[in-house]
Amino acid sequence: MGSGGRSFTATKTATTTVSPSKANTTTPTILKPSLSYESTLKQSSSFWTYDGFLWCMGMLQASCFSMVYFVVPLYLGSAVGSVLWTHGQSRTAWAYATPLLISAVLPPVPVPFFISLLKPMLQYFDSYEQIIEVTPVDTIAQVLQGEKNYILAAQPHGVVTYNGILGSVASPPELQGQLPTAVADVVLWTPILKHVIGIFGLISASKKSLVQTLTQNKGLSGTVMLYVGGMAELFLSDETEERLYLKNRKGFIKLSLQTGVDVIPVYLFGNTTVLSILKTGLLPWISRKLGISLTYMWGKWYLPIPRNDCKLLYVSGQPIGIPHIPDPTQADIDKYHEMYCQQVQRLFESYKEKVPEYKHKTLHIV
Repeated sequence: MGSGGRSFTATKTATTTVSPSKANTTTPTILKPSLSYESTLKQSSSFWTYDGFLWCMGMLQASCFSMVYFVVPLYLGSAVGSVLWTHGQSRTAWAYATPLLISAVLPPVPVPFFISLLKPMLQYFDSYEQIIEVTPVDTIAQVLQGEKNYILAAQPHGVVTYNGILGSVASPPELQGQLPTAVADVVLWTPILKHVIGIFGLISASKKSLVQTLTQNKGLSGTVMLYVGGMAELFLSDETEERLYLKNRKGFIKLSLQTGVDVIPVYLFGNTTVLSILKTGLLPWISRKLGISLTYMWGKWYLPIPRNDCKLLYVSGQPIGIPHIPDPTQADIDKYHEMYCQQVQRLFESYKEKVPEYKHKTLHIV
């Protein structure tokens, strides 16, 4: 399940802005603005102690977003089971189920305050970096000034998209939670989960919802992060190769043509390495059918704790250049889909050397 949005201004993380035509030859400018913590850390006589505290806090925070996929099914099953077992006559059972009932009724809303509390995650994932191509088109300026909006087509889909989460955490407070992420409806229906992930700002990935967001708003609120490969892509990649479920995923291109909202390819290096998943058996099959991860995942110490020894790199490319064609033909869709695939391949080959785990990986579009 993906969450979080694009970070338009870095805080702790390193941000690189490069020309796509010179991605392999230009030495980019690295910006490393300081965190509010940093001055305290440097002045403290017990730097390592406080630094270690932030690291542990960041690990716990990051683990919450993976553990929720275990806790929610167990809590949901036990809460419903306890009410049924007591035939609805037990106050204790109803009290136990109350958080579930409240969450089921309330819609998820972005909560920038909670996002701002997640900054220790930047200490835990201390190698996280962003590369945003801003020439020839400075898409950041266009979006922030409300001139244009875009579809941010992100791949690959991770079991938990920490790249997206960190991008939102690294954004300035006034931008946090403002860029919606499109998710499967089942995520928006699942109590507790929808409010944990929902702090970053979620909308339905249905066509109706996407068209409404893309056509009624400009700038940040009209820009949508869309994980193109969906749940099917989650089970394809491994340690030696990256597989994108993309050949038959053309709906987002048709949507772009019909609405006139251009597509920006986003590659999320490390999304498939930060956590490993069980790819065989009944649970992966159920996950694909429901559109939500119900399979076992593990990372550090074989627990659902994300690894922080693999680099996370967020790369945002240039707009594809998709025109507004209200009634596109299949040939139109195929043409711009091929252009998108080429740009995704370019991003992968241009920047994989920056991620040690990816240097020898190959990319396959299936």
